[in-house]
Amino acid sequence: MMDAFEMLQELLAQGQFELILPEAFETAKLMDKLRLVYLMNDAVESFLVFHQVKMTGSYQSDYEGELDASLQKDGDGYVLSVWQGECVVTLFFKRLELEVHLYEYSGIGHFWMKGDEDLRVLEYQIAILRDKYHYLGEEYCTEKERQLASLADFPPLNACSYPAVPKQYRVGSEDLKEVAPEAIKLMEAFAVQTQDRELIQLLRLYECFPKPVIAKQIAKLLKKKKHKKITQLISECLKEENKKYPRRTFSKEADKNLNQLLKKAEAERLELNKKGIRAEVFREEPFTMAQDDLDFHVYLLIWQNGWHKKRVTVEEIK
Repeated sequence: MMDAFEMLQELLAQGQFELILPEAFETAKLMDKLRLVYLMNDAVESFLVFHQVKMTGSYQSDYEGELDASLQKDGDGYVLSVWQGECVVTLFFKRLELEVHLYEYSGIGHFWMKGDEDLRVLEYQIAILRDKYHYLGEEYCTEKERQLASLADFPPLNACSYPAVPKQYRVGSEDLKEVAPEAIKLMEAFAVQTQDRELIQLLRLYECFPKPVIAKQIAKLLKKKKHKKITQLISECLKEENKKYPRRTFSKEADKNLNQLLKKAEAERLELNKKGIRAEVFREEPFTMAQDDLDFHVYLLIWQNGWHKKRVTVEEIK
């Protein structure tokens, strides 16, 4: 587990410096605290918090270029200077701490890419779980989450095969040759639990020969209705681990509007269930901090079996 100063150095090395300025912000005025975004996704909102801080210079909130930075000890405090191109912003502060808010993410679904939406939702949830584990450490994950995070390095299910976001927004490797042995083992355990013999055999072959051609074969199997139990089981595991995390809350009016949409979606889900059609409710919501607006979306992900492949449709609830 890195300390807050190591996390700050990591952010700056990555060219990341996004401050959350208070509404009544004044340059050079002493503030109790000032937040710097560390990791923000649907699973976690985390910040590095400068305490007893003054800011001078010019901060460019929309700057996207390279950064240069200097951190020095100054008596009983610290001085951080960050150059954004020709502009420099300087923070004088007494203490730096990590602030973390964990949230339920198994009910979050984004539908930016068409086709195989169920697999893309799963890929997205595993990816943000892996980021939580990687950036914050094991103390912010359950034991089962730490195991599930390994599936981010399983090419038949990750962004190599079922990316959740368009290519220009993807981060990290998409090399079919890069597979984590522990991810294969975990998938084998799920396949055994669902008694999927065909997939068990292919996974054991993949374990011995982790080649892209086998990864592609497994990815194709995951699309078929006869193998749907394994991805549904992974999804259920994520839901079970998410029970300990709270949902985000907003204003009273915003929460009311979102809950009305969720209630309507749940009623439709139950009606489909009576007809033997499986459906699941997903939502999109803003962050509690650094939110641009309170724009909510609620969806039904609906499974209808074809002859061989799953047919998945997405319906937005209005």
